[in-house]
Amino acid sequence: MPRAVNRVASKERRKKILKMAKGYWGARGNVHTIAKTAVEKGLQHAYRDRKLKKREYRSLWIIRINAAARQNGTTYSRLINMLNKKGITINRKLLAHLAVENPQAFSDVVKFAMN
Repeated sequence: MPRAVNRVASKERRKKILKMAKGYWGARGNVHTIAKTAVEKGLQHAYRDRKLKKREYRSLWIIRINAAARQNGTTYSRLINMLNKKGITINRKLLAHLAVENPQAFSDVVKFAMN
């Protein structure tokens, strides 16, 4: 009796890997065994960097808030401390957006927090 092989499924798996490796240089883009390792590595980087992206954005927001706070005569840590003491729950993303797009509104927030 002949050996049963699910050719359709195995071909689909290979096609899926090669599709993900589209645009890779050399054999990484068209040889299944090499493309598989390249794609796995790429997926590892994608997973890790989704976490890093969040860290980097928070860091950027803090830098922007600190720069704007210093223009208003205070520092980032003092500003956040006073906002917390006043019970104002405004996130760093929004504060950074205000600092860049609407400096007057940011100044108003700083004045309110410091009084």
